[in-house]
Amino acid sequence: MTTILSYVIRFLLGDEVASEDVPAVGYTGDPLLFSRYALVIIPSGFFDEGVYGTPASLPCLPLKEIDGWPFLFGEAVEERIGSTWVIHADLIASAYFLISRYEEMVCRGLRDAHGRFPGKESLPFRAGFIHRPVVDGYRQLLRRRLRLPELEPGIRQVFLTHDVDAPFLYRSWKGLIRSVLDGRGLARSLRGKFGRMEADPYYTFPRLFEADRRLTEQGLARSLFFLKAGGRTPADKPHYNLRSNDMQRLIRSIREQGGTIGLHTSYEAGSHPSQIAGEKARLEQSAGSTISYNRHHFLASREPEDMDYLEKAGLTDDFTLGYADVAGFRLGTSRPVCWINPISRRLTSLCLHPLTVMDCTLEEKKYMGLSFEEASASCLRLMEEVRKAGGELSLLWHNTSLREGSGSYLGRLYTFLITQLTDL
Repeated sequence: MTTILSYVIRFLLGDEVASEDVPAVGYTGDPLLFSRYALVIIPSGFFDEGVYGTPASLPCLPLKEIDGWPFLFGEAVEERIGSTWVIHADLIASAYFLISRYEEMVCRGLRDAHGRFPGKESLPFRAGFIHRPVVDGYRQLLRRRLRLPELEPGIRQVFLTHDVDAPFLYRSWKGLIRSVLDGRGLARSLRGKFGRMEADPYYTFPRLFEADRRLTEQGLARSLFFLKAGGRTPADKPHYNLRSNDMQRLIRSIREQGGTIGLHTSYEAGSHPSQIAGEKARLEQSAGSTISYNRHHFLASREPEDMDYLEKAGLTDDFTLGYADVAGFRLGTSRPVCWINPISRRLTSLCLHPLTVMDCTLEEKKYMGLSFEEASASCLRLMEEVRKAGGELSLLWHNTSLREGSGSYLGRLYTFLITQLTDL
């Protein structure tokens, strides 16, 4: 645990802090050791044998606060002992709980129909701070106590990410049948199958490229496209052939526009993560390049320990970790963080990029069911939290959300958000 505790302290202070300042923070309840540190955080017993991994380790509501930030363990007490500032709020355990998905390990029985941990059952939602990156708040608190420079506000990185679940509506043989059944007529349906792919209703990529360029050309954002490379379940439909002329043209277009291709791990591989390496290999073969980024289809990263398979497959960065049913900060932070396996208590090199908001989370009635005005306000609030924390903003917009004539506001909302980010 020593390596993990050191990493959590380093993460809380921020990578802007000089290495020599990190040992100034101690995590001990032994008064004889206090004088070694400028600041000490008192352990709450969360990591003790017989407590860790049990229901007894879960926080009790309502949570206490320190400097307006809710913490999960310990007491809202601070004192000076000699020359050392002592905090009894266990910010180390609180941060670890959130960034490691610890709650999902302990509460195995809480899963939705897709095997996902529901956001509305999570502690951040139930305690009312899902919309605030509280771990980033702990960083501000500790830096003030240590009299370190205040963090400069501003969004450090924007990721404009797109899950390509269905690149085309009518370009396959099944799509041809669907077109006829949709009453488009045989001649029009044949044109939809064999004509220009730009005419397909789901092929909104030129609009996505144009919107993203407003930020990427200024160096304000990166554009990522996650492609499927497997999965045989109904939830993985429609299946598309990465080697088809259409998909090869799309892959070339993404690259020409400066986009990065990532793996959209299938729904099936979410249940059977040993399949992830094979899907990655297929995508690499079809794309002709090494694939380092991942996002799970349906955001169905089901169990924390399943991420072992991402690391084993050679994937370096994951963009899955947001909740499908509620927007906000699933990991309690807006900053990229190394994955900690809460079962083995092992620190890894796999980098987790928190997902701030997914398009359908906002609009679908089974999730948040917001109006355009409500969704806009919600997104702006989250963007402001990221800005204040100096974190990353990660948006997930599907190409199908920009389909014309769908009655959805999501295409209009994406344009609005891009404009807001351009003006920041």
